[in-house]
Amino acid sequence: MLKKCFSWFSFVFALSLVMYGNAYSNTETPPSAYPGEWNVIFHPSQTPEVPPAAYEKITLAAGTVFFEDTKPLPCDIIWEKDIPITLRDGTTIYADVFRPADNLTNLPAIVNWSPYGKSAPNPPIPVHPAEWVSGLMKYEGADAAYWCNNGYAVVNPDSRGANNSEGKIHFWGSVDAADGYDVIEWIAAQEWSNTKVGLYGSSWLGTSQWFIAETQPPHLAAMAPWEAFTDVYRDHVAVGGIPDFGFIDAVGSNHKGWNVTESPAAMIQQYPFMNDYWEDKVVEVENIHVPTYAVASYYLHKHLDAFRRLGSEEKWLRVHNSFEWVDQYDPANVEDVRCFFDYYLKGIQNDWQQTPKVRMAVYNFGGEDEVDRPAEEWPLPDTTYKKYYLNAATGKLSQFNPLRSSSVSYRSKRKRGKATFTLRFNSDTDMIGFLKLRLWVEADGNDDMDLFVLVQKLNARGKDIRGASFPGNPRGYVGPEGRLRVSLRELDADKSTDFIPFQTFRNPQPLNPGEIVPVDIRIWPTGMKFNAGEQLKLTVAGHPLAPMRFIGMNVPPPETLNAGRHIIHTGGRKYKSYLQIPVVKQDRRR
Repeated sequence: MLKKCFSWFSFVFALSLVMYGNAYSNTETPPSAYPGEWNVIFHPSQTPEVPPAAYEKITLAAGTVFFEDTKPLPCDIIWEKDIPITLRDGTTIYADVFRPADNLTNLPAIVNWSPYGKSAPNPPIPVHPAEWVSGLMKYEGADAAYWCNNGYAVVNPDSRGANNSEGKIHFWGSVDAADGYDVIEWIAAQEWSNTKVGLYGSSWLGTSQWFIAETQPPHLAAMAPWEAFTDVYRDHVAVGGIPDFGFIDAVGSNHKGWNVTESPAAMIQQYPFMNDYWEDKVVEVENIHVPTYAVASYYLHKHLDAFRRLGSEEKWLRVHNSFEWVDQYDPANVEDVRCFFDYYLKGIQNDWQQTPKVRMAVYNFGGEDEVDRPAEEWPLPDTTYKKYYLNAATGKLSQFNPLRSSSVSYRSKRKRGKATFTLRFNSDTDMIGFLKLRLWVEADGNDDMDLFVLVQKLNARGKDIRGASFPGNPRGYVGPEGRLRVSLRELDADKSTDFIPFQTFRNPQPLNPGEIVPVDIRIWPTGMKFNAGEQLKLTVAGHPLAPMRFIGMNVPPPETLNAGRHIIHTGGRKYKSYLQIPVVKQDRRR
């Protein structure tokens, strides 16, 4: 990101807020627009269905019920609508602020940052019981009724370009992050504020927290990102270097405002390799030092590696086996995150520091999942990375590399085209952490290959077993996936680890006829239990093997470059293809 000026800007901005409100005395401020040479593509936003911005202050009475079966408001709440906030470049955005009517000063604030619309009430997302919420929440954000009743203010901005806010809607990156910085420092200067601000929310709201936190706002005291990511290219629009923009295009097409919306979907088609634009959408999490409560699942896993690299020493991770919104609004989890915020935003000396740094779910398909398994760090410190070598002649995985080389092939464009390899566990095995696949591959009839990988669990008889279904993925969690465009196999040696290959995605290297090359494929982290006799199945194909299904969205699959046959070479001295899995010592089991 473009952040070299933030340390000086942090000091000047905080000082100017105290002395002059929104005035600036520093001419070297963070960017308010992308450099022209990036040629960023914007599309018209949808027309908003909101009246013109007009400040209004109302009181919501305790006992008010907004929707059938939702919780009544537990206290009187002051709701200030359409508060104008002037950003560093003079752009005006609007925010709604909710505060408890009986406690108007010395309040910490919870911020829900997104372009999704600040207005309330909103009906509960139809995946969890309606009685869990009041309806007084921004989409995927904090329920103001709960937080106001517990002594917090809740701030819902319409980010730049959203609805009546001026400017263009940005998809994360340096401009949007700097806007978040501005708003946090504006909040700290309000007469009702105790100067401590927290960020909260899932999905978009979770991702924006990572970007904003990297700018190091002086008054950001804690954050709680749910199910987010920190690298828009590698985690979202081009996993493995394969453009896959259907979902982000659908999201962007629904943004509302009077101007235009940035289009990462158009940008990945125009610029399919890493460049300055995509680097601007990578968070350097090592520079984040704010206390963090991160929540993830294995199917929405994107910031599990970010947590590993996070610069903060005060960080907690909880990995669940549920669905994003169900987990987020579960009353027990809301109480849990309040304990975290109470400690850091209110200074309450509760028992938060005794909370295990890592709590994880471990899937046991066909049995009972383990939930909130405690650990000291992530990845687990007593993990052993075991290599299981592929044997194309037998379709098996083994701890020993086959003495003789062999190969297996499939038609890359056919839905049934694939290669599979199985491993039977002789003893109970916990596979928790990051996986990778080393393959020796050849393209017959093409100069490139798009590879898709899936690791899943079979019972002792070889039947596929998987997790329970949930909204957003009716098939249930199948297992960890990976993908790679072979021409983009070049590794960044400085950023790769023994268990996470990190490609540069900058220098395409097409294959020559008959050329056999090694590739390292990152497979997403997981937590799975295999009982003695159960099997692991590795599948390699030319198409997605476990595509997600999203509520109300018809997301097309990625277009591949595949043609002809894919050949996988295994064994012998030259072709040591293997799957590396993280095995946790059995004495950790509880």
